[in-house]
Amino acid sequence: MKLYIYEHCPFCARARMIFGLKHIPVKLEVFLSDDNKSPESMIGEKMVPILQKDDGSYMPESLDIVDYVDNNYGDSPILIGPKSAKIAEIIKNIQQYDYKLECPRYIKLGLAEFATQSAIDSFVASKAQKMGSFDECLAQTSSLVLAVSKLLEQLDPLIVSPQACNGQLSLDDICLFPVLRNLTCVKDLSFPPKTLAYVTAMAKLSQVDLFFDRAI
Repeated sequence: MKLYIYEHCPFCARARMIFGLKHIPVKLEVFLSDDNKSPESMIGEKMVPILQKDDGSYMPESLDIVDYVDNNYGDSPILIGPKSAKIAEIIKNIQQYDYKLECPRYIKLGLAEFATQSAIDSFVASKAQKMGSFDECLAQTSSLVLAVSKLLEQLDPLIVSPQACNGQLSLDDICLFPVLRNLTCVKDLSFPPKTLAYVTAMAKLSQVDLFFDRAI
């Protein structure tokens, strides 16, 4: 199987996680950010992730991919743990701030989807329409970090185990880890102890890399 992704995309990280957690081989292919034709030729629109199944057919939508792999590969499904309404609410609240923190930094991390200047320019133009200029976003770093830090402090006591946020792997892990993982590109942001242990352990378990080593 092949999984077509952007390295920065949290929805792509969701799909990547299930392969890593179940030790199922998959070949990763990264689209350039301004490559519209490739995804459109596969699923009729520009969207990632896209799974190319063993039969050659294509499947979009991160949670559909997760469900397909979890229920059709390996001995049995692994995402069987409980879900937490409190964690879901914190994820939703973090997403009010995280894109302004992360998007201006993504283009400086050396990611494959931004390997050309035209890919960078396309991404910047697209995001600036929604959130303002990247310079303006970077100027808000202190206030955005403060807001996210308060939410991480709320999250920290909810994490039951570094290997599964609710004590047993669930869809909450698939949704939470990618959000936390992308925040590791923000140098000024500190993670509370249980959250840091969780994001570090889940990166190893899922084989999805973090950005601490190149944070800006």
